[in-house]
Parts: sequence; structure tokens; C-alpha cells
Amino acid sequence: MTTTTDRLTSSVAGPMPESRYADAGGVRYHYLDIGQGPDTIFLHGGGPGCTGWSDFGPVAPLFAIDRRCLIVDILQYGGSEKCRISGPMWDFHAAKTVALMDELGVERADFVCNSWGGTIALCLAANYPDRVRSLVITGSMPVFYGPLAPLPENGHRGRNARDVYYGGEGPTREKMRSLITRLEWYDADRLPDETLEMRWQQSLDPEERELAAMSDSPRGEWQDLTEELGRVEAPALFMWGREDAFLTPDYPMMLARMVRNGNLHVMDHVSHHLQEERPAAYHAIVDGFLSSVDHP
Repeated sequence: MTTTTDRLTSSVAGPMPESRYADAGGVRYHYLDIGQGPDTIFLHGGGPGCTGWSDFGPVAPLFAIDRRCLIVDILQYGGSEKCRISGPMWDFHAAKTVALMDELGVERADFVCNSWGGTIALCLAANYPDRVRSLVITGSMPVFYGPLAPLPENGHRGRNARDVYYGGEGPTREKMRSLITRLEWYDADRLPDETLEMRWQQSLDPEERELAAMSDSPRGEWQDLTEELGRVEAPALFMWGREDAFLTPDYPMMLARMVRNGNLHVMDHVSHHLQEERPAAYHAIVDGFLSSVDHP
């Protein structure tokens, strides 16, 4: 049962744990490693200034009580390498993430992901099924065809928002606040100043700004994963915000039916970043799902 207190209380990420780096597949990753237990990889979203800690810092300590949490900055974000990507983008990210798992000695993992990170994980699960125990996917858009696929204006909304954010006078704190509260959070009044500051400061990174000034080519060729979803064998939970700014819950219902073992949970009073707006409720639902996979 959801309480009013839970609905109105968000959390902030505490001090970031010690940074770690790994060279894998010819690229350099920044990641955090906290907790002990089943290997669980967290992959964040693709908004300006996003990192593993900005997206999952409020909730990761809850998972770290009984899990090893590997909180990764995906390539071109945070402390990871700002490499140029050629060829299909999700294939590239999936292969490099598997190389990172090899480097860290992770044979199989649960994946807990937001937006871009979830599309990477779905591609990885399709192409490397033995490496994925389960998937938790929030706000991802892997499919761009079919009756419930995003309209063109919604499918490009994130990229358009990034262009606006970095365009004109360039990144500002108020432009970051506007972006987060319009597209990622349901209740603007609950956005912590610490989260806003973290995202804004990271968005000022010179290499991230250089990437943003280019066309989409440095990020690779856009992929539709319709065919790949049919090959996903791992149990998958699609976590969706009822007020998601990009797509209504009809879309993840479609995704949950496209994978073999798909499940859907729609959370109220949240938009695109469930794990930040309602971390306790998010953890409770996801932990229950992961526990059912670990102990069927």
C-alpha cells in the first residue's frame, strides 16, 4: 500500500563512494562498487549531466544491503571515456558492457536500468543471454515501430531537449532545472538542490559539451530493437511512471508482451526517474522481483 509520506518524500544521493576505473574492450569505464551479494549492474539514463550516481545514488544504498552494486557511467557520460561510437549504437554499448563484466570478473548479473541504460541492457540480454540473470527497465524506448511505438516527436524529444540545453547561451543551472522538472520528475517541488547541482556541474564537462555540439554521429547509428526483444530470455520487469513525460504505460505493456518473461509495474506520482522520486517504493518493488528471480 502506498502512503502519502512515501509519495511526497524523495531522497538525495549521499557522498559518492570511491571512484574506480577499468579498461575494457579498448575503452575506459568509471564505476562504483558497493555492497556484497549477487552482482547487480546499474545503468543510467542519457539526459545531460547524467551519471550512475546521479540517477541511482538515492536508491543504491538500499540495494547494497544485500547486493554487490556496480554503478556504471555509460560511455560518453560521467567519468567514463568520451569515445566516438561507430556502427549500431546499442550493439556497441552492449559489447563494451560485456567486456567490462569480463574485466570485473562478473559472469552473470542482474541489470537495473533507466532510459538509455535499459535499452543497452535489453540489447545485451538479446545478444549475450548467458550474461544476464534478470532485467529491470525504466523509461526505455527500444522499439520505434508498431501501433504503440512513440510518435516521431516523442521519439526525438530527449535529443531535442539535449540540443536546446546545450544550445543558445549554453548550459545553465536554470535550464537544467527546467529540463529535469519537465521531462524527468513529476513534482518539481521535490527536486533536491543537490541533485540539480550534480547534474548541472557534470553537464559542464568539456568533452560532454563537445559531443553535444556535434551531430548524432558520435553516438552511433540509432537502432530499433524489435527483433532483439524476441530473443530476450531473462525475466524482465518494466517499471514505469504513470506520468512519464515521454510515453504512457501502454508502451511498456507492449514491451512486456514482446519479451518472453515480461512483467509490468506502473507507479503513481512519478515521471521518468522513479528511483529518485520514490526510492523506497522503487526498491521495495524491484527487490521483490529480484528476490523472486534469485529464489524462485
